[in-house]
Parts: sequence; C-alpha cells; structure tokens
Amino acid sequence: MSRLPAGVLREATIDVGAITANVRHLRRLTDSEVIAVVKADGYGHGAVRSAVAALDGGASRLGVADIGEAMALRRGGIMAPILAWLHAPGTSFVEAASVGVELGISNFDQLLQAAAAASQDRAVGVHLKLETGLGRNGIAPEDYRVVFSEAARLERIGKLRVIGLFSHLSNASAEDDRAALGVFRDAVAVAASAGLAPPLRHIAATHAAIALPESRLGCVRIGIGIYGLSPFANRSSADLGLRPAMTLRAPVAAVRRVPPGHGVSYGYDYRTDRETTLALVPLGYADGVPRNASGAGAVTIAGERFTVSGRIAMDQFVVDVGDHPVAVGDEAVLFGDPTLGVPAADDWADAASTINYEIVTRIGPRVARRQVSA
Repeated sequence: MSRLPAGVLREATIDVGAITANVRHLRRLTDSEVIAVVKADGYGHGAVRSAVAALDGGASRLGVADIGEAMALRRGGIMAPILAWLHAPGTSFVEAASVGVELGISNFDQLLQAAAAASQDRAVGVHLKLETGLGRNGIAPEDYRVVFSEAARLERIGKLRVIGLFSHLSNASAEDDRAALGVFRDAVAVAASAGLAPPLRHIAATHAAIALPESRLGCVRIGIGIYGLSPFANRSSADLGLRPAMTLRAPVAAVRRVPPGHGVSYGYDYRTDRETTLALVPLGYADGVPRNASGAGAVTIAGERFTVSGRIAMDQFVVDVGDHPVAVGDEAVLFGDPTLGVPAADDWADAASTINYEIVTRIGPRVARRQVSA
C-alpha cells in the first residue's frame, strides 16, 4: 500500500511536467501567444515553479494580480515579461518599472503614475485595461478617447510603451462574451484612431480561449488550464487534454475500531451504523480543506474510495472505512489526477458547492509542496 515519506504529515505534490505539457497543448490548440497566469502563488502550486514550467511549455509572458507577486517572481530569478494589473490607490510604480514589470492601467491617474516611473533611458511598459461589461476595474468607455490620446502622447515622448490592450470576459454565456468582445473591438479601433498600435490584444482566459475561438486575438491569458483543471462544469480535464498538476495527500494518522452507534467528530453529525473502522486523516480547514464539504468530500485510502464521515475539523477529518484493511501510514489522497483512480479537485468543489479554482488556491501554507515531474 502506498505510503508517504516518514515524518510527512500533509503534502501537495506538484507535477511541473504536467504544467509544461498543459501550456504546450493549449498553445497548439489556440495557435496563440500564451500569457501564463501565476497569481495567488500559482493558484496554490507555487508561483516560481509554475512560472518556470509554463515558460518551458512555451508561454511568452506571465500574468499576476499585483506588483508584490511580480517582484517575488523577479526575486525568484524569473526574467521573462510579467504583467501585473491590480493596484492599490497611490501605488508607486517606480520599483516595478525598474525591473521591467509591465503594468495594467485601468484609469487616467494610473497612466500618469506609470509615466512618472519612467527614467531617462527607460520607458514603462503598460497594457491598457478596458471595461467591456464586467463591472470591475478598467478604463470606462466614456474615458477611452482621453486616456488613449494621452497614452499615445506619452509613448511619443518616450515615457511609455503601450504593449497591449486587454479586458476580461464574464463567461456568463457565449452571447454575453461576444457582446463584450464587440465592445473590445470597438475600443481597439478608437485606440488606433488615437495613434496606438500595441502588439498585443488579450481578452480570453482559459474558458474563452477554448470555447470561443474568435476571442483569441493572437494572445490568450491561461490560468486554471495550465494547472490541468477545467473551467467548464460539463467537460473534464481529460476531455480537454489536460493533466491536473496538484495531488493533495496525507498519511492515515490513527485507526480505531468502534461499535455501532459511535459518534464521529464534532456535533456527532455522523454515527456508525455497525461495528467499523475509523481512519483519521490529518488535513482540515486550516489547510484549506473546505469545512462545508463535511460528510461529502471524497478521499481514497489504500486505493479504495470513501467519503468524509462527519465534520471536517481545523486539522483533521475522519473516514469510516468499514472492514477495509487500513493501517496507520497508509496514503490518503483527497484529489489529484482522476485518470489515476483518485478524486478530482472538481469532486471537492462539488461537495463544497464551489469551483475547482478555489479548491487548489486555498490550500494553506502548512501543506508542504513537493515538486515532481511524472
């Protein structure tokens, strides 16, 4: 029976080869330049290792939410172009600009702040973020002309390089996304009339990059897909030709034989209906295992699939394994690549009424990450 190394209490193995293969596959599928999104510590997989693996797969740029994440990549030795697009009010762009981080610009004030970060011999690279219907940040349509005109002027005098125009789609429906894409195309035309001709336009993330080919525009931002997870409710990773990169596992920490009617975990939401064996798994909601998957989350132990019994606690949960032979130290797998016979992150997402993005991203720092390449 599979066992973890001695002394390991909880672990997420990260298959960097899967990340590389997923990027390579999505590049071929979309025939587009790929911006690999490694925000939120690479969706919980580790930002630097995910960045290296994605670049090995042919990604040409990296995307993160904020400058702090971009600077962490630079400190980790990543020198590829990085785009950061979410900024606190009053953020200084000087340090980011000094190491070539490209800035997402969502309003006129940010445009001026970016220009102020330019040096005599270095223009600041920017991507102008456009509001196309999502209702979040981005240059409002009524401000397109004034921002584009000023961006063109700042580019002419060497303060800025306008590298891209971009936006986000809602994925509410193909019709909604096509409407937003129409707004985006109109904005690109307005930008051109102001004298802007950026080499990149990007609006499609994983969902649209796969399902809405007209949104690819020669450049796509791939997040969840590079980690081998599907953004679709009705299409699995395998359906999309992707391989999940993270496997979350722990050793069985205790085994107890109990009689019928024995309560399990807080609140006794679960009571045994026969003499049975209980196995304790040392992962809990402090590690990102969702408490609202209590009584529903799937786990394989010693190669057999079971369901969490009772409430998930802060550090642990219990599984009723019946008469199945389970011993202390046996491997318990919460999720990984389902083609290998283990639950998927999607199974936990369904059990917790959430999405697979949240399942992998919320895995906490107590869980040791170990890089592998299958």
